[in-house]
Amino acid sequence: MVDEDGRVLVVEHDPGVAELERLYLTREGFVVDVEPEPADAPAAAARIRPDIVVLDVSAPGVRPAELYRRVAEAAHPAPIICVHSPDTDQGELGEYRVSRPFGPRLLVAAVADALRRRDAGDGADVLRMGAVTLDPQTRSVSVPGGPAALTATEFDLLAFFMANPGRVFTREQLLDAAWAPGASAGTRTVDVHIAQLRAKLGAASPIRTVRGVGYAADL
Repeated sequence: MVDEDGRVLVVEHDPGVAELERLYLTREGFVVDVEPEPADAPAAAARIRPDIVVLDVSAPGVRPAELYRRVAEAAHPAPIICVHSPDTDQGELGEYRVSRPFGPRLLVAAVADALRRRDAGDGADVLRMGAVTLDPQTRSVSVPGGPAALTATEFDLLAFFMANPGRVFTREQLLDAAWAPGASAGTRTVDVHIAQLRAKLGAASPIRTVRGVGYAADL
């Protein structure tokens, strides 16, 4: 839960996605303001002075780098998480990014992690759990012996676990976290992806099965 420093400005052109983001962030204790027009995002950021911005740069007609720069100037020093399309040039979108489609729980974890690192004064964009190192910026994972070649969903699952160490999640919660809303995936799909993820991480895998409940990851 968030006590102070928890005001989020969500800039999202899709009303359904905006409502999901608002719902999940509010559940975690964040105060959420929604701006549906990307063009109005800089003015909204200057007026609201949020602690963090979730910025949709995938709307039609938007120039991602230019919008990011204008919002960053207006919202400074608040961190900005850019929500982008898979084919977007990410070179000028800052260090916090989420690719569409995404699970709302993954976005909540990204917001919490960005605020945590801001408060700690740590600009490093790397997560570590045991012998596993995950870099959200380059979407790369390394284990003893070299990089691990993960699919996008496997990466999102691992990133979610590493942002929430020690917490136990049901298969349904993991579907929310790493699959897009409305995706035709069942709980068996979670088991298959986790099995593949464990195989790729080998002995370094931090993921454990919690019998009768789901999965967790520990240091």
